[in-house]
Amino acid sequence: MNALVEMSKYGHEKVLFINNEEAGLKAIIAVHNTNLGPAIGGCRLYPYESFDDALFDVLRLSRGMSHKNAVAGLPHGGGKGVIIADPSQKTEAMFEAFAEAVEALGGCYITAEDVNTDTDDALVMMRKTKHICGLPMNSGDPSPFTARGVYQGIRATAKVALGSDDLNGVTIAVQGLGKVGYELCRLLHNDGAKLIIANRSNKAALEKAAEEFGATIVPTEEILFQECDIVSPNAMGAILNPNTIPKLRCKAVAGGANNQILDDESGLALKARGIYYAPDFVINGGGVINAAAEVDGPYDKEAVLKKVDNIYNSIEHILSESKETGEPEGVIATRYAESLIFG
Repeated sequence: MNALVEMSKYGHEKVLFINNEEAGLKAIIAVHNTNLGPAIGGCRLYPYESFDDALFDVLRLSRGMSHKNAVAGLPHGGGKGVIIADPSQKTEAMFEAFAEAVEALGGCYITAEDVNTDTDDALVMMRKTKHICGLPMNSGDPSPFTARGVYQGIRATAKVALGSDDLNGVTIAVQGLGKVGYELCRLLHNDGAKLIIANRSNKAALEKAAEEFGATIVPTEEILFQECDIVSPNAMGAILNPNTIPKLRCKAVAGGANNQILDDESGLALKARGIYYAPDFVINGGGVINAAAEVDGPYDKEAVLKKVDNIYNSIEHILSESKETGEPEGVIATRYAESLIFG
């Protein structure tokens, strides 16, 4: 993969490649756009199979953050960091070195927690950079806010796709039981939803969710293809693609994972099947809404929750417009985001 070509394709401002052998750090930081303000986006740690896979992910994630922050009404652009490592390999030295790279960017990128990183890691990074949010003494763990926004988005999706936002008896297949996915299951269960669940790595979380929420466990490779009302992806991206879309047996897709649709053609294919789609960068904005409130301060949790709950209205508006016009939901949401970013 040619990095310069990929940067140009997505319109990135800068991409920083980090190789700190002493700290055991291989990472990439991508700053997509800062028209609306300094870029915000989390630092994810993941055992990518190749450097190209990591680059592909960070470029798409950072572009998605630009769209996410714009739609959420935040005075921030989009950026993202990825550390190429297994979670079992993470060390304080690794996060300190990553934070030094963030600091060297001079404030154009503000980092936070993401997949496989947490508030403890954020405290380590704080030793080496002031450009960080999601700290436990401030806004804290963003995942409950992400889950709440996804929950509101699922309710709005149900209203358009099923005719009511009452989730009692609605069957929802949840892929991924990390901190966001597990909290989402709790909220859905409290509303009476029937849950089908799958999780690739944490068997204990899977079994606990099955017991606590009365959920049905299925193999990870089968979760997207369950007969259900709504599929909710809450793991990694690009899972809606030419291989999976023909096999979906749901009325809608609404979940917290980033970049769920592989490409524009896949978005069209999903629409052609009559399956509603809640654009990921709209529905999963709760976490960054919370983190940005720490940066832009003073932090006001009630104001944050009000903004997170407004995700319901945003998703309802996008899906209703798609229903009327036939345009894919992602196209509508992207057009709106870019009108805010580029004027």
